[in-house]
Amino acid sequence: MKTITRLLLACVLFILAAPAHAAEVNVLCSNGLRAVVEELAPAFEQKTGNKLMLKFEPSTQIQKRIEAGEPFDLAVMTTALIDQEIKAGKLAADSRTIIAKSGLGLSIRAGAKKPDIKTVESFKQALLSARSLTYATAGASAAPFEALVDKLGITAQVKPKYNLRETASQVGEVVANGSVEIGVAPVSEILPVKGVDLVGPFPADVQSYVVMTAGVNVKAREKAAAKAFVDFLTAPANRSVIKAKGMEQ
Repeated sequence: MKTITRLLLACVLFILAAPAHAAEVNVLCSNGLRAVVEELAPAFEQKTGNKLMLKFEPSTQIQKRIEAGEPFDLAVMTTALIDQEIKAGKLAADSRTIIAKSGLGLSIRAGAKKPDIKTVESFKQALLSARSLTYATAGASAAPFEALVDKLGITAQVKPKYNLRETASQVGEVVANGSVEIGVAPVSEILPVKGVDLVGPFPADVQSYVVMTAGVNVKAREKAAAKAFVDFLTAPANRSVIKAKGMEQ
C-alpha cells in the first residue's frame, strides 16, 4: 500500500512540475540574427519546455512569406520591414522589440593578408585595390554599402569588380573558396562562416548598422510563447552571447 501511495504521489508531483502548455513556436528569423538564435534556442527550450520551429532567410524573403499569408508566430527582420508589416496590420505594434544590431564588415579568405581598413581613407584604398568584391543583393547590407561607395566617389572604379550573390551565406562561400577577394556583410554574418576571416568592421565614421527587430503575428497561435522568446533573447544574462556573435544591444 505504501509503495502504491508513493507512486501516486510521484505521478502527481511530475504532473505539477510539467509545463502547463508546451508550445510549438514558429519563428521566421533573418539570417542577421541566426548565430544568436541558434546559440540561445536550446537554453530557451530547456527552460520553458517550448519547441522553436526556426526558419532562417534574408529579411526580404521573410516579408514575402508574411505577405503570402504563411502561418507563423514570430518574425525577426530589419526594423524597416517590421514597421511595414505593423502598418499593414500583420504584426502587433505592441510586440515590436529591437533585439540587437550589427555593423557592416569586410571578409577575406582565411589566412589571406588583411588590408588596413582602420581609417576611411585606408578603407577606400582597400576597396580600390581589391581585384573583386561581393555582397548579398537580397541582404540588408546592399543598400548602405552601395550608398557608401557612391559617397566615397569610387562607384565607377569599384562597380566593375562586383561578383554579386543573393545571400550572405553565398557571399561567404565565394570568399572562402577564393573566387572573390573581399566580401561585404554584417559582422554577425561573417563570424560564423568557415574558411573566411573578418578583416574588421567599417570605420566608425562610415559605419552602418543592420538592426534586427522582432514582431509577433497578430494571428499567432502561440503569442505568449513568442513574446517569452523575445524576452529571453533580450535578457541581460544573454548580452555576452550577443556580443560574442558580433552584435550590440
